[in-house]
Amino acid sequence: MYLLCIFGNLIIIVVVWAAPRLHTPMYFFLCNLSTLDMAYVSSIIPKLLDSQITGNNRISFTSCCTQLFMSVVCLTTEFLLLSSMAFDRYVAICVPLKYPIIMNKNACIILSITPWTFGTFNSLLYIFLISNLSFCNSKDISHFYCETKAVLRASCSDIKHVNIVIVSEGFAIGFIAFGMILTSYVFIISSILKIKTSSRRLKIFSSCSSHLTVVLLFCGSSLSVYMNPDSEDSTELDIMLSLLYVAVVPALNPLVYSLRNKEVLNVLRKFRVNS
Repeated sequence: MYLLCIFGNLIIIVVVWAAPRLHTPMYFFLCNLSTLDMAYVSSIIPKLLDSQITGNNRISFTSCCTQLFMSVVCLTTEFLLLSSMAFDRYVAICVPLKYPIIMNKNACIILSITPWTFGTFNSLLYIFLISNLSFCNSKDISHFYCETKAVLRASCSDIKHVNIVIVSEGFAIGFIAFGMILTSYVFIISSILKIKTSSRRLKIFSSCSSHLTVVLLFCGSSLSVYMNPDSEDSTELDIMLSLLYVAVVPALNPLVYSLRNKEVLNVLRKFRVNS
């Protein structure tokens, strides 16, 4: 899954960079998503693989904080970036004549930089809150990486204020962003149904349904982890759900968003013929 994610996303970035015809807002956001996914899995999966091969499950506090920082950055950024991508698709399908005006260069830069900036500052807040906690003699983390809730379970301090931040952000970022994505797709599907040509309607609907499936997997699994009350019984379920948005979704994104796209496949065939 790790190799599939890295190579799949690298192919997307290289193809978009090398093909001027793909220098559009849609592929600009896809390159942002690919970079984000590679950073996400590279901060978590290599350590997991190392512990599986060597049997050494230890991790330093600095490395743990780095994993936690990257996971919060990537999780927050992906929610907001998926919202930007949904808005881009909404404008392209629902108001195509105004697409070049609305999705101009400045708008694309703002819609891509804002998620990264907000995700970084949000992660710094979590690092500040957790670094001020004290930890018990037992520092076992019941997870495959330094996930926020798993690290909090190892603390002896009062963590109510951190849990309040998690739940508040879950509603403010998660549900609002998810709601915006779903609203965009409602308008998109409504516009698709108005298309008279059945073949074109089926083509666009197939593409959008694939995107929406991945969005539902990512948002549903991550929100389920962070919005559920913490308990011992929820630990195993949290780990399984975390695998979905940490490993499975980043590996699926290249296949769903680009490698099933005819424009990308045509560029890849052109490269192969020229080589």
